[in-house]
Amino acid sequence: MKTLLINKFLYPKGGDAVCTLDTGALLKTHGHEVAFWGMSHPENADFPYAEYFVDNVDYGVSGGIKGRLRMAANLLYSLEAKRKVAKVIDQMRPDIVHLHNFAHQISPSILHVFKKQKVPVVMTMHDYKLVCPAYTMLVQDNVCERCKGGRYYQCFNNRCTKNSRFKSLLNTVEMYLHHRFLHIYDLIDVFISPSRFLKEKVEEMGFRGQVVHLPNFVKIEEFEPSYEPQEKSIVYVGRLSREKGIPALIEAVKGLDATLKIIGDGPLKESLEEDVQRQKIKNIEFLGYKSSKELKSEIKKSMFFVLPSECYENNPRSVIEAFALGKPVIGARIGGIPELVKDKETGLTFESGNIGDLRDKINHMLNNPEKVSEMGRNGREFVEKEFNAEKHYERLMPIYESVMKA
Repeated sequence: MKTLLINKFLYPKGGDAVCTLDTGALLKTHGHEVAFWGMSHPENADFPYAEYFVDNVDYGVSGGIKGRLRMAANLLYSLEAKRKVAKVIDQMRPDIVHLHNFAHQISPSILHVFKKQKVPVVMTMHDYKLVCPAYTMLVQDNVCERCKGGRYYQCFNNRCTKNSRFKSLLNTVEMYLHHRFLHIYDLIDVFISPSRFLKEKVEEMGFRGQVVHLPNFVKIEEFEPSYEPQEKSIVYVGRLSREKGIPALIEAVKGLDATLKIIGDGPLKESLEEDVQRQKIKNIEFLGYKSSKELKSEIKKSMFFVLPSECYENNPRSVIEAFALGKPVIGARIGGIPELVKDKETGLTFESGNIGDLRDKINHMLNNPEKVSEMGRNGREFVEKEFNAEKHYERLMPIYESVMKA
């Protein structure tokens, strides 16, 4: 089988890119012919068809009025992406296209190419873009479902996209164009949801496409577990932003007999560091970005992992990877997190945003180290059984085959 995998980023920038690359590697181990297509970037590997990748787009750089207008037009319908992916289809002749994250930098214009060439298409959803113009289902850092039933104008009314009228208007127009006028997402045969929560939520919000559940996976052999902590530390890994619950986490760990290690970057990093320094909190360390090897080392040394999100998480890879390393997780009861973190089995859950509840659960872990090790072993067993690569492949193939037959 010849499979074309598409994601706008094709280096390990985030979970969507890692998932795309890992899926390609998995397919190759089973004898499939695999190619990737997406956006040009200096950190990309040496991919075939790279000459047909779309030009690199950075929405953080406006490039003046002309640049903004050009990027806006491409966000709505990119003729460049449509033209270039058509060349890849002509040369490769794939049996199936597997889409991941392609909104904005690539745009759904490419779907018309696949329809014309009669290539079946599946898409793995990594966020809520199909029902939320801003893709996060957040407004002013709070969970928002105002666009339910296709009321996309709420994005403009509430300035949901980076608190910008222009960007919110653009995303509002994008949703009406793609869903109400072009019906372009109807050209995707099957949508894959890594969490049951995401599947149920997009359906509740009014999405009518066929959605099947298939969770993320990890390469078990790349994760050597360590069930006994080497130090009294807690680890958070991820974006440093308010919806991830970092301010609440900092409040919860103040004065506890354990060190919180915060790994990652984001818009709140500088202000959080200043707050910790001003309050003279001694048990919090900001480690910034860490390579994969360094990251695994920090998690393995710790007692447990914490994910204090205040947004609708999907199927967070960070939790699965922590389990694979033999560490239990304290996770907020929101989004897809409770599908992974089972109370007193693989970790503990707490009410999202409730600082007192989070503090209590952290204290419970710190005071019961034997339970921490036991839950870490349960987490590793859970990943070995449910989130291994072979099981993922066995569940992915029937999805591919069903759309190819149809």
